[in-house]
Amino acid sequence: MQPLSERDIRAAFVNTSQSERKAIALPAELDQIDWAALTYLGWRDPKSPTLGFMIAEVDGEPVGVLLRQTEARTRTRPQCAWCEDVHLPNEVVFFSARRGGKAGRAGNTVGTLVCESFECNRNVRALPTLAYVGFDRDAERERRIGVLAERVASFARRIRDSE
Repeated sequence: MQPLSERDIRAAFVNTSQSERKAIALPAELDQIDWAALTYLGWRDPKSPTLGFMIAEVDGEPVGVLLRQTEARTRTRPQCAWCEDVHLPNEVVFFSARRGGKAGRAGNTVGTLVCESFECNRNVRALPTLAYVGFDRDAERERRIGVLAERVASFARRIRDSE
C-alpha cells in the first residue's frame, strides 16, 4: 500500500460528510506504519468503540470507508469475509457502512463480517501450515494477500460507486 498523509487519509473517505471527515480519529503512530506490510489500512476509534475505518487502494486511488459495528453478536463464530482466516486469534464482527453519495444520503448501507480490529493484514501474511508434501507455502501466502486486496477493493468500490 502507498503511504498516506493525514490529509490523504481524510480526503479518501467517500461515505462521510466534511464534518465527519474532520472528526475522524487517525490511526495511532501514523508516522511509524509499515505501509509495505499493508494490503489496506484499518483501525478503530478508541473513543467511539463502535466506529471503524478502512482505506484501500481502488484503481490506484485510496478509498476510505467509515464502518459502524453492530451491537448484536452472532451465535456461532463467523469467518471474516476479507481474509477468511480459519485460525483466527481474534473476533469477527458485523460492520455496516453507509454508501457514498446520493444512495448513502437515502440511507442505503452495505454490511460485512470483518476481523474486529482489522487483523486481516497479519492473518494473510502468516505462513500457512503445510497442507501436503510439496505444498508451496510462500505461493499460498502471496495468493492470500492478493485475494485480500481484491475483496477489500471490491467492498470499497461498492461503497464508492453506489450512485
